[in-house]
Amino acid sequence: MARTSSIVLAGLLAGALTLTGCSRGETDGPQEQSSPVAAETPAANSPTTSAQPDARPADFTDEAKGIVAEMDDTALAGAVIMGSYDGTDAAAGAKLIRNDKLAGVIVMPYNLPQDVDRQTLRTMTDQFRTASGERGWQTMIGVDQEGGPVTRAGSAAVELPPLMAHGAADDPALTSQITALQGRDLIELGFTTDFAPVADVTVGKGDPAISVRSAGDDPQRVSSVVEAAVTGYDEAGIISSLKHFPGHGALTEDSHETLPVSQKSLDELADRDFVPFADAAEAGVATSMMVGHIALPGDETLPASLNPKAYQALREDVGFEGLIVTDALNMGAVTAGSPGQETVKALAAGADLALLPPDSAAAAEAVRTALGDGTLKRADLEESATRVVAAQLWQTATAGDAGDDAGKSEDDQRQQLAVAALTVMNGECRFAEPVDEVSVTGSDLGVKAFTEAAKEAGLNVTDGAETTVALVPGPLLGSETVKQAKARNSKKADVAVALSGPWELDGYESGTQLAIYDDWQPGMTAVARYLTGDLEATGSLPVKVEGVNPPDCS
Repeated sequence: MARTSSIVLAGLLAGALTLTGCSRGETDGPQEQSSPVAAETPAANSPTTSAQPDARPADFTDEAKGIVAEMDDTALAGAVIMGSYDGTDAAAGAKLIRNDKLAGVIVMPYNLPQDVDRQTLRTMTDQFRTASGERGWQTMIGVDQEGGPVTRAGSAAVELPPLMAHGAADDPALTSQITALQGRDLIELGFTTDFAPVADVTVGKGDPAISVRSAGDDPQRVSSVVEAAVTGYDEAGIISSLKHFPGHGALTEDSHETLPVSQKSLDELADRDFVPFADAAEAGVATSMMVGHIALPGDETLPASLNPKAYQALREDVGFEGLIVTDALNMGAVTAGSPGQETVKALAAGADLALLPPDSAAAAEAVRTALGDGTLKRADLEESATRVVAAQLWQTATAGDAGDDAGKSEDDQRQQLAVAALTVMNGECRFAEPVDEVSVTGSDLGVKAFTEAAKEAGLNVTDGAETTVALVPGPLLGSETVKQAKARNSKKADVAVALSGPWELDGYESGTQLAIYDDWQPGMTAVARYLTGDLEATGSLPVKVEGVNPPDCS
């Protein structure tokens, strides 16, 4: 299949968003494309520990300890940083890894050329892989590839929807199947780590940052989806990361831009927002968890990513013993003085891996200085580095054993999810009066995508059709997309389709209202097939929407 990006991707590639132990500082103590051939991992970077069935990162702790024990200050400081670089020249990232002995780098949209292809992306990650030399463990190569609006690997990767589509499908086995597909796809592209899934419990319309990235507003449903997603990533052999502890889904501000302050204390967050994290920790499926930039009552100017109390809660209250990574330290919520100090403060607070500091070289230097002056204790950094190295050893050992898709094509699996997620908010589970033609309004890209999907489903799109369809995007799909759709859509269209949050249909009087949670092609095809009477919708609304009482189609 052609690995096409979602509608939002064009804008993201041009100017994208840049989207974590207890306290330490206070104590002494279309057609499928074939995958390029993988670059050889130096033999010295392959784990010596055998990957047994159901192996976990903790099983590689002893080997990791031996590697960390041989690290000098430069290697130890670098082992707890995943850096980034500006521009599209991968040599800059490789230089960071070599010079400062970083754990690895995260690839962001600004590192990719427009419409990047698989070969180009794999060539980039191969440079990172070989840059670490023979150090006993492979370079960590990360990406934010949630699906939907957060798809940082660009057009090279398989297109998938955000987690709310999985919440609507409410099928754990299918979710595991899809995230295993995604994990294998990313491994083929050279990645070892995917900073997904989102484990936040959203409040829906009032949540600008998480929104459809969450599986829903019910902690138990979110927990079920997240555990299934991580199970799939584990099956593929890629490091995943539940985010954003202690919970970003109830906040009304975006930590990419400012520091949101939770109205709830850690104790109060435990009953709702901690649930997906705690359940995953208890199930033993999480390879890592991410601490977000969320201020807490009493610490209104300090993000959780720099707050020892948050790490203590994750370790002691949630019971997570694995790798903790910060959210991206270059985000607007983090202000911590001179370059590199944000990294030192995060590590002192309890993070094992500092992600995307604003200046990676300065961060490495600051950690070396902190080691020298005692601000950071060597024993603490060795403990963190051991978790980092053990996770990567696990990934290297298990990725090669990942199975395939049980005979199903990539397209078939994606369409299966799209059909399962199709949700009727208003109307009938099976379209009452099937049609063979419709007229469609929305953004330019939305109408184009739907027209292509409709053709595949045998539905004609023509301006003169009696049945009208309005495609309704949300803010995460881009301001220009929303602007175009608002100018063209009628709130009295016969059929309204939410391409993002289902609350975007507020004010529409359409007799049939559908939600597909994203602008992805398989979702459009599912809508077209529903309109022709070819399928019955079975998705269930994973968030409460004021004034909406959906039929029970599950």
